[in-house]
Amino acid sequence: MFLDILLIITSLLLVLLVLLHRAKGGGLSSLFGGGVQSSLSGSTVVEKNLDRVTVFTGVVWLIAILGIGLEIKFS
Repeated sequence: MFLDILLIITSLLLVLLVLLHRAKGGGLSSLFGGGVQSSLSGSTVVEKNLDRVTVFTGVVWLIAILGIGLEIKFS
């Protein structure tokens, strides 16, 4: 039950985080002020932190998927 809820939360969070990433066309991130920034040579601290949070959420999502699979297999 806990893993099911964790999977739903992380799935929705992953969708939101991926949409917030800055793309070549602006994407959804331009609605929140991402399109106003000038394109600098390096990534900003905010973009690096967004990347880290996205990867961490993806790892938690993967662990929830594996946990649910093991729970189904052994029950």
